[in-house]
Amino acid sequence: MFSKSKINDPAPKPGDDAAAKSASVPVERPAMPLGTPSTPKAKPPASTLSADLTIVGNLRTSGDIQVEGHVQGDIRAHLLTVGESATIEGEVVADDIVVTGRVVGRVRGLKVRLTSTARVEGDIIHKTIAIESGAHFEGSVQRQEDPLATSGQPKATPPSAVSKPPSSPVQAAPKPAAAAESKS
Repeated sequence: MFSKSKINDPAPKPGDDAAAKSASVPVERPAMPLGTPSTPKAKPPASTLSADLTIVGNLRTSGDIQVEGHVQGDIRAHLLTVGESATIEGEVVADDIVVTGRVVGRVRGLKVRLTSTARVEGDIIHKTIAIESGAHFEGSVQRQEDPLATSGQPKATPPSAVSKPPSSPVQAAPKPAAAAESKS
């Protein structure tokens, strides 16, 4: 009723010489096109700005940045890590932001995390936020569904929604000089 499968049988049978020869012949596969990599590209490591480095100007990358030094300018990245010795003076925009150092300026990110050593002076616009105990934060926090889509400018209000300023208040007319003198 039950029989041993041939896959698990270590000894070849004497009549199976043809099957053994065909099994040992390598099968040719079609060559891959030259432009196609055989393995997916590994994610490059984060660019690190060391503690002794000062940059004046804006930084933009689609990768990750770890800042340990001083940056005077805006930073846009995929993942931004602000190290404990770092100071950034400008707007920071990234998908993920981890602040352990100091940021003076607006912070915009999908996920923003302020660690216990963080010092932020500016507004935070986020989708999700985590603020650890001990972090110093001075500014406002605003949740938005897509904080990366907004520019630094406030959203324009459609003309129909703009309220007209009230007309100037009615001022009392000054009393005539003659009437003021007759009372004295």
